[in-house]
Amino acid sequence: MIKLLTRRSSIPYDVTIFQTPKFRERKGHKQVYRTIIEANSRENCLEEIFSQFNVTDRIPADYKGRFLSTWDIILIDEGRGGQYYYQLQPGGWFPINRILLL
Repeated sequence: MIKLLTRRSSIPYDVTIFQTPKFRERKGHKQVYRTIIEANSRENCLEEIFSQFNVTDRIPADYKGRFLSTWDIILIDEGRGGQYYYQLQPGGWFPINRILLL
C-alpha cells in the first residue's frame, strides 16, 4: 500500500533520436525520429527508448531509422527543466554536450 502511495507518477519526456547515415559513424548525426516517452526518470526513459527501438515488434510504424547502436544520440527535452543529450557508448548511456551534434 505504501509503495502505491509513494510511487512517482510517469512524466512525459519529449525524446528526439539522432543517428548517422551509416552504422557506427561518430559524426554527421541527423534527426530521425521524435516521440513522447512516459517514464519515471531520465534513466528510466533511456532504458525504455533502448528497449522500444531495439525490439522489432515495439518499433513504431512511422520510424524510419535503424536499431539504436553505439554512438547514436538521444535528446530528452524537459521544457523548462532543460535539454539533456545522451550518447550510447560501450558501457551504456553517457551525458554529452550538445555541441557534439555538429
